Amino acid sequence: MTDISQLVESLVAKALEKELIQPSDAIYTRNQLLGILEINGFEENVSPNFDRDIPDLLDALTDDAVHRKIIDNLLDEREKLQALLMNVFLSKPSEVNHLFYQKYKQAPEKATDYFYQLSKDSNYIQTKRIEKNIQFKTESEYGELDITINLSKPEKDPEQIRRERELKQDFSYPKCLLCAENEGYAGRIGHPARSNHRIIEVPLEGEKWFLQYSPYVYYNEHSIVFAREHRPMKINRDSFSRLTAFVEKFPHYFIGSNADLPIVGGSILSHDHYQGGNYTFAMTKADDEFTFNLESFSDVDAAVIKWPMSVIRLRHRDRQRLIEAADHILKNWREYSDEDADIYAFTGNTPHNTITPIVRKRDQQFEIDLVLRNNRQTDEHPMGLFHPHEDVHHIKKENIGLIEVMGLAVLPPRLKDEMDDIKKHLLDETVNIAEYHYNWVQSIKERYSNITDENVQHIIEKELGLKFARVLEDAGVFKTSAEGRQAFKRFLKQL
Repeated sequence: MTDISQLVESLVAKALEKELIQPSDAIYTRNQLLGILEINGFEENVSPNFDRDIPDLLDALTDDAVHRKIIDNLLDEREKLQALLMNVFLSKPSEVNHLFYQKYKQAPEKATDYFYQLSKDSNYIQTKRIEKNIQFKTESEYGELDITINLSKPEKDPEQIRRERELKQDFSYPKCLLCAENEGYAGRIGHPARSNHRIIEVPLEGEKWFLQYSPYVYYNEHSIVFAREHRPMKINRDSFSRLTAFVEKFPHYFIGSNADLPIVGGSILSHDHYQGGNYTFAMTKADDEFTFNLESFSDVDAAVIKWPMSVIRLRHRDRQRLIEAADHILKNWREYSDEDADIYAFTGNTPHNTITPIVRKRDQQFEIDLVLRNNRQTDEHPMGLFHPHEDVHHIKKENIGLIEVMGLAVLPPRLKDEMDDIKKHLLDETVNIAEYHYNWVQSIKERYSNITDENVQHIIEKELGLKFARVLEDAGVFKTSAEGRQAFKRFLKQL
């Protein structure tokens, strides 16, 4: 009993330390934890262990619950229990929103700082798992790219997968993982636990929208802004209005949207949502490659930036002028074809052209980046013509969404062990490397005459960055070559 009592008391003590609760809440929250864990007794004289953080304490309490057969040792069961335990320390949504907007009156940064810290302290943001990610920066001709090998999301074991298949039912609540109805939802096999989930109301242009943080953040304050209504994603004039309205409210954040078509869009196209945060990506730092004049919007600064994908950057102090200019470009791009550049707006009635927009405030101006996208598939490139081509699939073959567009690679977990093997191979150790990496590894050996223990890690990171730059070049509709830039200017002339 001493061990479990100490774990419970330590969790209460940590919640006090992080100001999730007040001292007068201690007995109440302890008893709530004991009830959830089905523990009847408690040793009151135990001393809390301050050396263990909240995620470790939750894991220990969950292991004990599994041992006592309170829950099965399945990922969803464990997460459901941990979310229930942390919900004990959280205020109701109305109280969280009230405090958020009290802090907002002082400064928008104070409000988001509070909510981000709350999301981490409550274990909604999976800080312990995120620490497993391999992250580094690497130089390229387009600036310093971010590389992440994603190791944070736990793999489901065969029993979990079997249970999901057995229990697969036609549930329509919540409709999807982004719906507001996830707030406080206990979870079930196949649907993540959200008891400790809170969302902030952020009305945009007369509509109900909400702010939350991603449970698996890829960058500082990685946030999700989503519509109250469950409706498909759509990029249009209203999107530009909402995006600029958001940065007017939160000028320290950028915000952007995945494209609204398959292949070039995000993973959840069924619910209208954006992603934002407090982070400066390589694309944000990109210089103007050349400027041009928008005839109907001569007061709007317009440029093509030096970036592997095809990006038009617009700047203006008046967000309404920016909305109008962006809408003008979107409408023209939706209908634009250029046979010489392999760009076709439609196949029959199927549309191919869309835009990935990103908005920020800089130097008292609104700034919007319009990344031109096309999702056409061909016999030579069945996964997408403007998608990572087959020779880079050994690194990345998934969709290039908003985060990658801005210069942050999210690479598959298999690369961790594969990169270790490649390093050994480059140092002439006997080891098997994956066949799909062979040509790449041989080219590295040919280009570097002196590979040592001291420089091999740097070489691997540099080469991964170069590959990711190639991935982005493949996704660019107008290439960075002289011919590609001429084709880009043909489109700009039409504007």
